[in-house]
Amino acid sequence: MILSDFDIKNMIKGKRLVIRPLAKDTIRQNGVDLRLANEIAHHNEPDVDFVMDPMSGDHVAKAYSIQKKADNLLMMPREQVLLSTSEYISVPRDVAGFVELRSTWARHGLSMPPTIIDAGFKGTVTLEVVNNAPYKILLRPGQRFAHVVFIKTNSEVSNKYNGFYNNQKGIKVPKTIK
Repeated sequence: MILSDFDIKNMIKGKRLVIRPLAKDTIRQNGVDLRLANEIAHHNEPDVDFVMDPMSGDHVAKAYSIQKKADNLLMMPREQVLLSTSEYISVPRDVAGFVELRSTWARHGLSMPPTIIDAGFKGTVTLEVVNNAPYKILLRPGQRFAHVVFIKTNSEVSNKYNGFYNNQKGIKVPKTIK
């Protein structure tokens, strides 16, 4: 079952769902808009012979540079970046969320793979965004950027999310793949 604005407001009021900060224009008909935080992670320019090994912690650590407290978030043409939501979210054990890019941004040439907020997740949400446009795109912290649709599971999950990205604050680069 997809949660309506009525359901979302009641869950927040009852402190089952936490979204901080929560702006007045955030709750939509069947979901919540999320805003951009003031940080961006760009890929570092690799050596010509560099091959990314996702199983290597050294490779992953060297792959990104995170700019914090940015006034503007500039995406180059065809660039993939990591962004973060400004909202901290705490989801109960019987709710999950599907995060998508707001359609206006897609119409400007951006894309973002679907992101799942697992039942029991707590933290900010890291977004993987690609600029498919042939021009630079300027984003600003505080802009509504993503939309999350919350769904109610039939029952509480017995194994709430407690993975690598739980309790993150800001951008968290990818974990190594084992």
